[in-house]
Amino acid sequence: MLLWFERKCLASLQLLTILYCSLRRKKSLWSLILVGFALESLKENCRPDGRELGEFRTTTVNIGSITTADGSALVKLGNTTVICGIKAEFAQPPAESTNKGYIVPNVDLPPLCSSRFRPGPPGEEAQAASQFIADVIENSEIIMKEDLCIAHGKLAWVLYCDFICLDYDGNILDACTFALLAALKNVQLPKVTINEETGLAEVDLKQTNPLNIRKHPVATSFAVFDDTILIVDPTAEEEDLATGTVTIVMDEEGRLCSVHKPGGSGLTAAKLQDCITRAITRHKEVKKLIDKVIKSIKIK
Repeated sequence: MLLWFERKCLASLQLLTILYCSLRRKKSLWSLILVGFALESLKENCRPDGRELGEFRTTTVNIGSITTADGSALVKLGNTTVICGIKAEFAQPPAESTNKGYIVPNVDLPPLCSSRFRPGPPGEEAQAASQFIADVIENSEIIMKEDLCIAHGKLAWVLYCDFICLDYDGNILDACTFALLAALKNVQLPKVTINEETGLAEVDLKQTNPLNIRKHPVATSFAVFDDTILIVDPTAEEEDLATGTVTIVMDEEGRLCSVHKPGGSGLTAAKLQDCITRAITRHKEVKKLIDKVIKSIKIK
């Protein structure tokens, strides 16, 4: 009786293995069909959503979206929607750099933004996005950490920059970088002095000052197809079908702040230079949009 049961279990396991392999082959075949169809469309300078290869989705920004934050911004890049909230707190400067403050970014990709994400600790993509933002802050020098020092060796500001994706449709890095810049320009910090007698911090909420934004980094992402075709601002579907992606970060002086290339197919020097040229043009568009929104807020 036991031998018969073991044979039945073994047969069932073999059947499940065959079904699984069959599904994997069908999925791979379907992916190949989609990639082939996408390549044919891209060669005709046409994308699934009707855009041309070098065309960005409609971009909007709303500054000061979260009233409980010290600075905030909501950015929409097509359907991709990211909100950034910045909270400022006191902290003791690091021992190795007693004249510096902190900037701590964290990107959250919750299940509500896409079915591809699961509840629990941050996934690989969220961690990679957080590290990307941290690298952009460091390399671009958008804010000098020395500007966040209140009292040398005693007190400094720590800026917690939290990003939450509300709707995920690709190109999360561009949206997060844009939201960070807009939110930082919205931050107003109160005047803080150290009482010499008590040694305690005294906060004057009536006197506030904006952050000293030294640079304005803007990210521009590209998807690579067949090692030859480049498209800007890829959607989630295009990212899945692409053979690689690359993100270029530029500032207003045309300085290259960062190149993010997470594996995939390579790029020739000519293609990389083409990406940089397009990123410079994109920077002007984004900077113009931010300045327009901030100017409208000041008028009100």
